[in-house]
Amino acid sequence: MTILHDAHRVSVSEATQRGVAGLVADAEHGSEVVVTRRNQAVAAVVSMQRLNEIEEAAADLRDLALVLARTATDNGARTPLDDVLKAFGHTRESLAALPDDE
Repeated sequence: MTILHDAHRVSVSEATQRGVAGLVADAEHGSEVVVTRRNQAVAAVVSMQRLNEIEEAAADLRDLALVLARTATDNGARTPLDDVLKAFGHTRESLAALPDDE
């Protein structure tokens, strides 16, 4: 699976010739560049906007995986909050008495 569908591939030598400023300028204008060594992708240069999109997609996929796992393993049993608090040595009152972290 590749997230950078229309990325322009350049070798490390080509990337060196273009320089960091050239690669960054391409990324700022929406071009995605994949740098290769011996025809193997080793790095990518993308805009911050694109990186944010990729990170959001990854977070969405993690959430979806969690939902699917919970759905597949849900047996219908629920644990009351007071039982959980008791297992950790607390009550609702003891939690309310704790100082707020600021």
